[in-house]
Amino acid sequence: MTMAAGEGRGLRRIVLGTTTAWLVLFTLAPFLIVLAISLVEARFGVPPYAPLFEWTGGFWPTFNGSIANYLTLASDPLYIETFVTSLRIAATSALITLIVAYPMAYAIARARREWRAGLLMLIILPFWTSFLIRVYAWMGLLNANGLINALLIKLGLVTQPLTLLNTEFAVHLGIVYSYLPFMVLPIYAVLERMDWTLLEAAEDLGARPWRAFVRVTLPLSLPGIVAGWLLVFIPALGEFIIPDLLGGPGTLMLGHVLWTEFFNNHDWPLASALAVSLLVMVLTPAAFLQRLLRRAEVTS
Repeated sequence: MTMAAGEGRGLRRIVLGTTTAWLVLFTLAPFLIVLAISLVEARFGVPPYAPLFEWTGGFWPTFNGSIANYLTLASDPLYIETFVTSLRIAATSALITLIVAYPMAYAIARARREWRAGLLMLIILPFWTSFLIRVYAWMGLLNANGLINALLIKLGLVTQPLTLLNTEFAVHLGIVYSYLPFMVLPIYAVLERMDWTLLEAAEDLGARPWRAFVRVTLPLSLPGIVAGWLLVFIPALGEFIIPDLLGGPGTLMLGHVLWTEFFNNHDWPLASALAVSLLVMVLTPAAFLQRLLRRAEVTS
């Protein structure tokens, strides 16, 4: 018994040690490197930035760090507009995705058990095709000469092709379509384990179906909603391909601006400051929603 307990503790230490080493090596270390670059100024050379610590002949190295790049992000109207636009598009896209995904997840959870696997397969089927190809397909559909405009003209709903491509509408559509499974699957996972007799009990106590849904089903599915929201909001906030291909140059989002600063302007410190700011913007709502979920679990 003692040997088995010792082997269990040893295995646990190996697993925890491996996980911790992985997180430090591939998460914490890259973040600290990016954070260090964001505190220095850009220079012409290789690498294109000043060192954070520089030896000038004294006993202690000179610290070259400052928050000048972050002050630039906070004062330049271009970057302020980029932050606001990215937050607005990511939040509205996540909300639309939730509105579309919840009925789908609810219908799958209430479907007959032998049908659920097939319905889930239809949800994840688009992932079998390359993400880039799917975005390019939407470019063809939304084009002035695309299928959607041709169908609208054929039905007599419009006389001239609508401007669908290179708009925020196209960006929202692309994000909702691309990340819909990330919202459906967490909500379905929660609803599938729900005790549906609770709804019957609520109806027996006089609650109408809508009230039973609001008071019973919706609170119990909150963990899936929070998980799905984060899985959509976080990647949408830093999305690059969809705004670049469907939104065009007029759609300013963090992913596109970060790519421009890094590759076109070769301003690695400012690009790093953008990346750190993006991480803070991601962690803030994630921490808030987790705290809200924890409080809801305590009150329930």
